[in-house]
Amino acid sequence: MIITRRTALIGASTLLAGCDRLNESASFRSLTAQAERANFTIQRSLQDRMALAREFAPEQRSRVFRANGTRLPQGEDYARHAVEKFANWRLKVDGLVARPLSLSMAELRAMPARTQITRHDCVEGWSAIGQWTGAPLKLLLDAAGLKPSARYLVFHCADTMRSGVPYYESIDLIDAVHPQTILAWGLNGALLDVAHGAPVRLRVERQLGYKHAKYVERIEAVSDLASVYGGKGGYWEDSTGYEWYAGI
Repeated sequence: MIITRRTALIGASTLLAGCDRLNESASFRSLTAQAERANFTIQRSLQDRMALAREFAPEQRSRVFRANGTRLPQGEDYARHAVEKFANWRLKVDGLVARPLSLSMAELRAMPARTQITRHDCVEGWSAIGQWTGAPLKLLLDAAGLKPSARYLVFHCADTMRSGVPYYESIDLIDAVHPQTILAWGLNGALLDVAHGAPVRLRVERQLGYKHAKYVERIEAVSDLASVYGGKGGYWEDSTGYEWYAGI
């Protein structure tokens, strides 16, 4: 059932040529809403919550890993950080935590890292296999100490969209502590480049591509999503009606 729903999403988006045109269809929005509820129920109740997404061999990596969405965040702050090779970039972890963190990229890269070769599936109909390296998100959450009221993590990003709203995404704590959920700073054996989300991006491997937030600068633990921007848990969820739970 999960595979059927993923195929429907990707096939439909390819046929209609893009996210915005899909959202104009009330029937498609209804279909994805029903699929989201079913998919969430199945993955949460019937599947092992720690089940791993498929991992691949090095020779199976895609020759070209397409960069999607924002390829260069606008603004002087990001431009300065890029020139400095992100030496002064800091990743904050705050909100409903006992010990707020502010980590430099050097500190993040010094943490125990996980490397995984996985497939990125975009709702627009393409996929690519890449090797990602980064710190397991659970390590940061353990260091920060989540408060009992925390239920979700919001990823605030450096790229501002055309509407003037910063890009953001969110996941629940089950996906947050999954062993393949990492804050990636490396792609295919090199540091992330700007187009792919430098200096750090989220990899949450059992989710569709738009959940993998790039240019992450702050992780906020919250009790609910209703008061965060448009209240639906992510930029595309707020602006186009994409489903919040994009499990595959």
